[in-house]
Amino acid sequence: MTAPRIDTDTLARLPKAVLHDHLDGGLRPATVVELAAEVGHRLPTTDPDELAAWYVEAANSGDLVRYIATFEHTLAVMQTREGLLRTAEEYVLDLAADGVVYGEVRYAPELNTRGGLGLAEVVEAVQEGLAAGMAKAAAAGTPVRVGTLLCGMRMFDRVREAADLAVAYRDAGVVGFDIAGAEDGFPPADHLAAFEHLRRESVPFTIHAGEAYGLPSIHQAVQVCGAQRIGHGVRLTEDIVDGKLGRLASWVRDRRIALEMCPTSNLQTGCATSIAEHPVTALKDLGFRVTLNTDNRLVSGTTMTREMGLLVEEAGWTAEDLRTVTVNAVKSAFIPFDERKALIEDVILPGYAPVL
Repeated sequence: MTAPRIDTDTLARLPKAVLHDHLDGGLRPATVVELAAEVGHRLPTTDPDELAAWYVEAANSGDLVRYIATFEHTLAVMQTREGLLRTAEEYVLDLAADGVVYGEVRYAPELNTRGGLGLAEVVEAVQEGLAAGMAKAAAAGTPVRVGTLLCGMRMFDRVREAADLAVAYRDAGVVGFDIAGAEDGFPPADHLAAFEHLRRESVPFTIHAGEAYGLPSIHQAVQVCGAQRIGHGVRLTEDIVDGKLGRLASWVRDRRIALEMCPTSNLQTGCATSIAEHPVTALKDLGFRVTLNTDNRLVSGTTMTREMGLLVEEAGWTAEDLRTVTVNAVKSAFIPFDERKALIEDVILPGYAPVL
């Protein structure tokens, strides 16, 4: 029997969890316009709708480096305490409006210091904004828990500083660490000392790998650096032939290393050719711990509801598939086990029960 198709209204109501979403890639277009005017930054257009369209068009290049270049304008308005407070608060409220009950937001503090803020000031402003957003969302009856992943930029020399910040603020809302930026030519092992430091301090981390670069990137992230999750990881399919898993793919699957997959973003950067053929479905069916994510909501013109809808419409996903990847995400969240267990049992499973 074919499972009934899930309509958009139902998708919007389902509880969601997102592990891979960048703060500077998810601003509201109207906020970018207003803050740009305040700081004197010139945008491609000052019409919010046109700006939203410009982002998606500019990112549809099929090239990760050009995709990353679109962040120039969002970062320009995130260099003051006021800009960080506002964008962080709105970030949470936008997740709540999309039905997200757990999220992890990531950003690189070093990219927000051009206006004179120190690294610690950046982190504290963002945490204050996130807390304000969570309080407002809870008061509105749409509670969402948001943890922070601090990023080091892999092509620069401040990764260890970012790791130190993750350790320093791990009891103030920072739940983990990541490295981001251009993948090709900047292997994870270049920052092994930072990852060893995080392991000694019991701070979990994920690593962007297997997006713009292939299996060696994933191997280093997992086997050399010890990542608990992989950001994207779409090219892990290069280690799978006719359904038979190679050693690296087997290691990732068998040890339940989560894959933070971002379908729309991967189409934009050329990592996949269509939603229907995106590796997320094949990897899910092979038993990998697949999670579904947005990556950059403004840049990709997307939401969790939209990502789910695309997979339902174009890849034949069912409500059970959506529940699976949502549970997977919470299982792999960088928060304590009892909190993950409560989210799954008290929120996720009851939220999906009516559509199963």
